[in-house]
Amino acid sequence: MSLFQRNATRQPLAEYDTVLAWIVAALLSLGLVMVYSASIATAEAGKFTAYQPGYYLLRHGMYMCVGLLAGLMVFQIPLQTWQKIAPYLFLLGVALLVLVLIPGVGRAVNGSRRWLSLFVINLQPSELMKLFAVLYAADYTVRKGAVKDSLSKAFMPMFSVMVMVGTLLLLEPDMGAFVVICVIAIGTLWLGGFNLKVFGLLLLALPVAFAVLIISSPYRLQRVTSFMDPWADPYGKGYQLSHALIAFGRGEWLGVGLGGSVEKLFYLPEAHTDFLLAVIAEELGFVGVSVVILLFGWLIVRAFAIGRQSVMLDRMYAALVAQGIAIWLGVQAMINIGVNMGVLPTKGLTLPFLSYGGSGVVANCVAIAILLRIDWENRRMMRGMSI
Repeated sequence: MSLFQRNATRQPLAEYDTVLAWIVAALLSLGLVMVYSASIATAEAGKFTAYQPGYYLLRHGMYMCVGLLAGLMVFQIPLQTWQKIAPYLFLLGVALLVLVLIPGVGRAVNGSRRWLSLFVINLQPSELMKLFAVLYAADYTVRKGAVKDSLSKAFMPMFSVMVMVGTLLLLEPDMGAFVVICVIAIGTLWLGGFNLKVFGLLLLALPVAFAVLIISSPYRLQRVTSFMDPWADPYGKGYQLSHALIAFGRGEWLGVGLGGSVEKLFYLPEAHTDFLLAVIAEELGFVGVSVVILLFGWLIVRAFAIGRQSVMLDRMYAALVAQGIAIWLGVQAMINIGVNMGVLPTKGLTLPFLSYGGSGVVANCVAIAILLRIDWENRRMMRGMSI
């Protein structure tokens, strides 16, 4: 049999990771249904949305369409291009974080100044900054590979940059985004093979730094104390968490049925955003929550598998971006799930792909498009090597 015949009979490689695409499609679809279910009462009674039960459904659907369209466009961009522009995107993210703090420019909601008004929609720069942090941290790690054992040349520049970004985020305040971006940066440097002694120092210094941040802010201290015992003040500091726990308790194994949640009827604040999982728990029960967790676990496994494949093909930047996306989505999902279940303090982080929010959904879709692009390039390289 000739070489041509052997190649013709060989099982062809798929063009992209279809499993990953279906996982994301499942999360987005579930999110659309649950956002509608969780927001009907809020939309009907809203000052500007009265008698419009589908208001949040339509807007969330629009955000999903924009995110998918942006993802299709991003998929066409070679990863090499992202590596070249990563530092500039990071600078753009910093500029947006500065803009959001300027009175009259940034929009404040519930005491937090996190949004830029674009007339039709509100842009949340911290969501874009997570994506830019993944791209920049991967590029930085690759560039500093030759001096990765040097504390002054490799670690301190990144540490200084993270301090600057962290300061801007804490001024909003957005402690949740700060935690996620720090984990992205540290995780990427770790995976890139930076000196282990540096991370030993970090493990000692970070708990102290976070303790100082919490104690120095009455707002953050209140969140921590209410998380530790929400039933001590169920009508005050512990109101949100206590109702989230009630929702979990009512759901039991199979839930009360889609649309049957009582907690979403003005008892549980932010039911369609930060606490969407509590509504899922109440309506779909333990089974529904388990499905969400399994889907996220599967997504993270696929992302790390793509990163490992990139390492085998000697594509270090691609590997670090894929793993950085896995860290970002995994840590944010874990924090949101932990907050909803009462095992972590309230952080104001949404559940990726599911919670209502334009900037978050678009940034998540773009991240998955980049991940699919990495996988697509890997498959093309493997196909070329097999010929």
